[in-house]
This record gives sequence, C-alpha cells and structure tokens, in this order.
Amino acid sequence: MLLFSLVAGCAPARDFDGQLREITGPYRFDVVKWELNALTQEAGKLFSRQESTDNATSAAATFFANVERINGLVSEIEAVRAGNRQGDLTSLEDELNERRRQNAELAGTVEGLLETQIREAFTQQGIFNPLDTYLGLRIGFPPVNIYLAKPPHLLVVSPRDRIESIREVTLLPEMSVEDMASIEAEIDSLGVSSLVVNLGGISTYPSYVMDTADARFILDTAGEEWLHQYMAFTPLGFCYVLDLTGIRQDYDIATMNETVASMVSKEIGGIIYKQHYAPGQADDAEPAAAESGFDFNKEMREIRQAVDDYLARGEIEQAEEFMEQKQQYLAENGYYIRKLNQAYFAFYGTYADSPTSISPIGAEMKELRSRSASLKDFLDTVAAMTNRQDLADSLR
Repeated sequence: MLLFSLVAGCAPARDFDGQLREITGPYRFDVVKWELNALTQEAGKLFSRQESTDNATSAAATFFANVERINGLVSEIEAVRAGNRQGDLTSLEDELNERRRQNAELAGTVEGLLETQIREAFTQQGIFNPLDTYLGLRIGFPPVNIYLAKPPHLLVVSPRDRIESIREVTLLPEMSVEDMASIEAEIDSLGVSSLVVNLGGISTYPSYVMDTADARFILDTAGEEWLHQYMAFTPLGFCYVLDLTGIRQDYDIATMNETVASMVSKEIGGIIYKQHYAPGQADDAEPAAAESGFDFNKEMREIRQAVDDYLARGEIEQAEEFMEQKQQYLAENGYYIRKLNQAYFAFYGTYADSPTSISPIGAEMKELRSRSASLKDFLDTVAAMTNRQDLADSLR
C-alpha cells in the first residue's frame, strides 16, 4: 500500500489535482499515520489477556443494546434542540455520554469476539487465504482484524456529463454537514460533481468499521472489508488496487470487486447473525415495499436510468434538475438523501447488487453464484478474473 501511494504521489499533478488538494488539505485523513499507530496498538494486544467467550458474549449484548439506545438518544436530543419535543436536555446528554463511555470500554472485547466469529464462518465455508486453492495452505490470511469507531469520510468526484468516479479522497471522521457542503461547493465550482460520503467501513488494517450500527450491519461490513484485503492478493483485487491508485482505472473492475465483496459478506454475515445473534429467525428475504406502497429500490433504479438517459443525450442541466426534484420526492416519502447527484451514483453504483446501480454485473454475479457449487467456488471463480469479459465468459 505504501509503495502504491508513493508511485501515485510521484505522478505529475494536473491543475485539477492541485486545486483538489488545496481544497481538501485541512480535512485529509492521513491513512499512513493512522496505520502506523493502529499497528503499534495491535502489537500491544498480543500480550493482553483474552476475555472468556461468556464474558465477550455478554459484553457484545451490552454493546449493541447501548448502540440502539445511543442512536435513540441522538434523535431525541436533536428533536429537543429543534423545539420539536420537550425533554431534559442535560439528562439526555449525560446518559448519551455514559453509554458512549461504556461502549468505548467494551469495544476491544467486542472486536475480538466478532473477529473470531467472522474467521470461523469463513473457515466453515472453506475460505482460508488467497493461495489456498494453489498451495492447500489452510491458514487464515489476512488475519481478521477490526477496529470499531467512526470511520473516515470519503470524497467522491465524478464528471458532470457521465457517472464515473474519477477521484476519491479520504477525509477526517469528524466533519460537520457544513464542512461537507463547503468542500462540495468549492469542488463543484471546478466543473465536476462531488459528494462527501459517510462510510460504514474502510479496508485499512485493522478494518475501520462503524461503531454506531446494529450487529448485522457491523458483521456484513467487517466481512466485506476483510474480503477487500483478501482479494488484494488475487488477480481481481490487484486490478482494483491499480484502479484505486489511478495507475490503471477500470470502473467495471471496481464494480466487480465491490459487488462480489458485498455479496459474499452478506451471505457470511447472515450465517453469523442467525447463529449467534438471532437464532431461530427466518432466513433473509427481499425487503418489502413500505406500507404506503412506496418502493425505494424500484424508485432508485428508475431515477438512475432516467439520469443516464439525460446524460447520454448531453442534457446535463436537465439531469441535475431532475435529481434535485427526486431528492425532494424521496424525502417526502421518508428517505432523506443529503445530496443526489452524479457523484452519489458513481459511488453507490459500484455496488451492482444495490438499487442505485443499473449495471448488468449485479445480475450476472447473482446468476454465477446460483450456479456455483459453494460460496468458496463462487469467490475463487470471480477472484481469478481480470476484466469484465471474464465474467461474461464464465457464465457462458
């Protein structure tokens, strides 16, 4: 990772990149510095006493109960401050701080438990390391290692005339909405579309995973970030590294990588969740439309298709006006999106199994999974691919 960062940093900077660095400079997240600090702390953990399984399970139950209450308290406090409801603000803030303090103390124990559960789930599926298929080494690698905290933000930049991520910059975890809007306004003035995204996780090492989500989200996200680390040692993942560093950009490769990681992690997350957190619960099903009849997934697919049609005709202003109207329409139906633009679809569209994507890669990946003998077989097949054509050839 350091090598690729240095190579990318030595490339001749264009005027746009210089302006981008100037705008984002005060908010940039230093990944290398964070990695060095994190790995030092991880080394110290090797000599610390491990919690018993019973204690860790109890800690996780308390942690996730606190998460639910913390999110509720944040909403209550915002409502009281806005004058929309009555309440003792001091009492609410004291409880919020106390529960956050408790979770900060429990985080290390919960991280260890989740790491063990994730590693065991992949082992049960016969997924050990990227070289296992060739060398038969049944050793878990990379080691599953997660860090529960508020992840950094990600700035995504797309051209206005098409939906494609052309620049991504990691920004500080602590940013206000005003900070995000200010950065976006400056970058948009350069003639592009930008968006600062709240990330659920990021595949640093250890993997940064949001600490204010429920157990299922954290399991899915931690598994997905580990898969990115795993696939970096495979042909598909290595091509994605080249894309991320700008050495050889390929939006299809990015979509394939993100989609397979998302699909496999959700399958693994579902197994762990059902076994340890919701025993006896029915298997996951496709989310139903709201009682009002509003189908968010269907609506997002139609919006994306319409935007692509506008842009294909060169009607950029009309596309942007359409997205603004749809953003308001979604909010009226209970789905608040801070900013709906080309950059939004460029980021979320790389997950071809999501409603924001119209890429056929999602359907093709699902078809390939249904034909695969196992989850490992599916992962091995996709991980060996180096281009979009490989996926089509595999299905044939």
